[in-house]
Amino acid sequence: MPSESPLDGIARLRGTKAEKPFAPYFQTRYTCRRCFQPFDYPQPPSLRRRFACQRHCAAVNTKEHIMTVSPVALRRKTECKPHPTARYWKKCDVEALFGLPFLELVYQAAEVHRQNFNPREIQLSTLLSIKTGGCPEDCAYCPQSAHHNTNLGKEQMMDVDEIVEKAKIAKSRGASRFCMGAAWRGPKPKDVETVSAIIKAVKGLGMETCGTFGMLEEGMAEDLKEAGLDYYNHNLDTDPDRYNDIIHTRRHEDRMDTLGKVRNAGLKVCCGGIVGMNETRAERAGLIASLANLDPQPESVPINRLVKVEGTPLADAEDLDWTEFVRTVSVARITMPQSYVRLSAGRSNMPEAMQAMCFMAGANSIFYGDKLLTTGNPDEDGDRILMEKLNLYPLQFEPEGEVAEVEKASGIKADY
Repeated sequence: MPSESPLDGIARLRGTKAEKPFAPYFQTRYTCRRCFQPFDYPQPPSLRRRFACQRHCAAVNTKEHIMTVSPVALRRKTECKPHPTARYWKKCDVEALFGLPFLELVYQAAEVHRQNFNPREIQLSTLLSIKTGGCPEDCAYCPQSAHHNTNLGKEQMMDVDEIVEKAKIAKSRGASRFCMGAAWRGPKPKDVETVSAIIKAVKGLGMETCGTFGMLEEGMAEDLKEAGLDYYNHNLDTDPDRYNDIIHTRRHEDRMDTLGKVRNAGLKVCCGGIVGMNETRAERAGLIASLANLDPQPESVPINRLVKVEGTPLADAEDLDWTEFVRTVSVARITMPQSYVRLSAGRSNMPEAMQAMCFMAGANSIFYGDKLLTTGNPDEDGDRILMEKLNLYPLQFEPEGEVAEVEKASGIKADY
């Protein structure tokens, strides 16, 4: 007697024909609180929500690592797809990197760096605030916010000719990229016209251009691209789960929306964050995971160390240990192997040995100049001396004469 299927057996006992199968199990979308990776779990309609808490990541067995139904995910009909251009980084995997022995982590990051870049080349950028103060956002770290009493007045936008002169000076000192920032929540259409004229003028000097102007409306990114902008900076700032603790006037989703517009316009992305804002190591891992899982990954990743300014809510934040900052740079290099990792704000308070360790761990870009928007930065002479000590040289630097011949024959860059 041929074996019967379970449906046939039930139908025979009931005296009915198995013409229609039972209602299929539905798929419920869950999101891991720890690594944020969504997944579908088959669940029969008769079961209650108590079965919604399922383990997803076998590598970590903690109470925090529990699945819960995500209302946003339940409304989405599209299937979760793997990261098409790079590995998908779970937050728990990034946290595991942070937990490696310090020198082992730096060594692994240095290996990844050498597989993707010349470890002696440093990309130099200069940052200029073209419109300072009076920003309506309430970022807890920013002295330009109108919500904080930092004795920083609101200034009008700089004149085009003055900006171009600053760019010429930056180029003469070795900077290959000129970055411009404006303290706006987002530019108005008339602001985009003004900024576009500035971008065209700076681009005419033969420099790369980068802008950070806040949230963009539809069509603005295309206008900036047409004007000659190469990069758009829009940082994710901190762990998505902690975002509303640092900023209350916008959401993490607003940042992602602008980044999507920038990518769709064909602009390169400069996107990083700030550490030292009383966050935990797990929250630093969340920041790096959110950056590494952008698709595609940012071409430039600025890692900022909080500059504490009197009058801001984070003026009394606890100092971040220097090894944690180096760990952050190392993990950024491992998770984003082809991105330029930039030592950004806070470098003026970093000893030379600490900066050298960061370069060893994969940092290959710095802001070059004595000021970052409104906070201090090492002067050019100090940076030049440090680079000479470490036998580093600027990106796009071309040795001359016999040195160039030796370099060409050996394949090794010579000192400058």
